[in-house]
Amino acid sequence: MCQGTNIFIFFKMLNYSYWELKEWFTNVDFTIVGSGIVGLNCALELKKKHPTAKILVLEKGILPQGASTKNAGFACFGSLSELIDDLNTHTEEEVFSLVKKRWEGLELLKTNLGEKNIDFQLNKGYELFQDTKLFENCLTRKNEINKLLKPLFNSEVFSVNENVFGFNNIHKNYIVNKYEGQIDTGKMAAKLLELVLSSGIKIINNISVEDYSDINEGVVVKTNQIEFVTKKILIATNGFAKQLLNEEVQPARAQVLITKPIKNLLIKGTFHLDKGYYYFRNIDDRILFGGGRNLDFKTEETSEFGETELIQNKLEEILKTTILPNSNFEIEHRWSGIMGVGIQKKAIVKQISNNVFCGVRLGGMGVAIGSLVGKELADLV
Repeated sequence: MCQGTNIFIFFKMLNYSYWELKEWFTNVDFTIVGSGIVGLNCALELKKKHPTAKILVLEKGILPQGASTKNAGFACFGSLSELIDDLNTHTEEEVFSLVKKRWEGLELLKTNLGEKNIDFQLNKGYELFQDTKLFENCLTRKNEINKLLKPLFNSEVFSVNENVFGFNNIHKNYIVNKYEGQIDTGKMAAKLLELVLSSGIKIINNISVEDYSDINEGVVVKTNQIEFVTKKILIATNGFAKQLLNEEVQPARAQVLITKPIKNLLIKGTFHLDKGYYYFRNIDDRILFGGGRNLDFKTEETSEFGETELIQNKLEEILKTTILPNSNFEIEHRWSGIMGVGIQKKAIVKQISNNVFCGVRLGGMGVAIGSLVGKELADLV
């Protein structure tokens, strides 16, 4: 391991001072790759377990990359059609476990950060249907799913309500989830960063981990700027996991847009359309709208940020014809985030080798399970 007398052994970039090398890159106990929801929660949990440990978080962006500061802020655990669809590839026990982890993760998020600090609002979730056959299928199986989830919520989760928001070109009824809420993603990330920094954990931005080698007594970490040794490395890069891990997780880009403020906007809540492939919500008198990955799965299976004309045009079309048919609105901003997905919905939280661990594949549910996955990742060490 690097000790005070040989701190320069593993450093290949020479434009660092003695003080920089000693303070940031020497005698590192835990290095976490990724400063998103998972990485920061992992860091906080490690600090609780090892108060005197030197913990370093490496982040390739100036802000958390991926989806942690780019998601829509849905505090959700799955729409009715999504859960029904999951039963095609998962057992009832697996689906129950998925929802349980998401619910527990949301409760942990609120407990750790405080509902006020993340602007948590329980405005309910609504699933809209353009396909009458899909609605009827969901209605037929609503009681089945409510029964499956009853041990967790002690009441019925899903119910039916009429179209009260004036949406066009949809079925006259919604499926309502009374336990679904929303948060302010920016406030969540800012509070997490505040807690991490105040606990003495170091974060370095604009640094990319390119490779690592487990050398039994530690891990040699190779970045685009410096090479150093850490006792343990924990990888929390989710959608970018393929760059460092050989695990069953693929990147999935999600495109989003947001309108300028809309006068007298009455829409309030989180909304799902087309099995959750489209989603929108109110925020600051605006509509935030994302999705459309199902229009071009192959192109959106990428770790590159960006927007495409195909998806952005479709989002605008649905805004005009379905969500805001009688309102004048302007698009103010567009962006994208990178999720980590796979055939299985369960997150990958595992030990890779003696000193290497990972917590990835959050399946678009980072807000819900990120806090819990971070804790589970720290618990592996």
